[in-house]
Amino acid sequence: MNFLEERIVKDGIVKEGNVLKVDSFLNHQMDIKLLDQMGAEFKRRFGNKPINKILTIEASGIGIACVAAQHFDVPVVFAKKSQSINLDGEMYVAEVESFTHKCINHVIVAKKFLTPEDHVLIIDDFLANGCALQGLIQIVQSAGATVEGIGIAIEKGFQSGGRIIRNLGFQLESLAIVDGMNAETGEIQFRDQSTAGVSGSVEPGEGEICRSSTLD
Repeated sequence: MNFLEERIVKDGIVKEGNVLKVDSFLNHQMDIKLLDQMGAEFKRRFGNKPINKILTIEASGIGIACVAAQHFDVPVVFAKKSQSINLDGEMYVAEVESFTHKCINHVIVAKKFLTPEDHVLIIDDFLANGCALQGLIQIVQSAGATVEGIGIAIEKGFQSGGRIIRNLGFQLESLAIVDGMNAETGEIQFRDQSTAGVSGSVEPGEGEICRSSTLD
């Protein structure tokens, strides 16, 4: 059991509906020493890649990405989930369509912050169905930049996102992969990281579909 799995067991709370609450140390209150360990581990796993920029999405991914960026000595760009007066000029916009929630959200990055010369590491806190992550990938590709890897804190291995992304050929590294949770007992089952590679194919219709476009 690695350091993040140990912390999840110690302070994580399992709720009904396959909800794992880690807000006491990861995505509401943040344990910076833990985030620093995570950043060092991402550096170990992706240190051989020519990464010059980290991309995440607001809001929970920002803290993890910023601490990790210190280990890579690169800037962080975070995608916004909605248009604001602070965004101007040309933008990359991914329309993230969720069949589960029957709605469309937008993921937005200003074009001036992603160029064809960028080699990007995408970082986020959770991976479940993977639709937001697909939106970030589409934005990087729309910019002509390169996705060098994807670092996730906690992956819900019993949902489709991890399989979808790995089947697309990306190096996806999740520090903890949860294969099962029991809300009654609080028990959490973690995947052996030695078997955390490509794990099966995605059935037709499984997961979510994302669409991308650009706006001026």
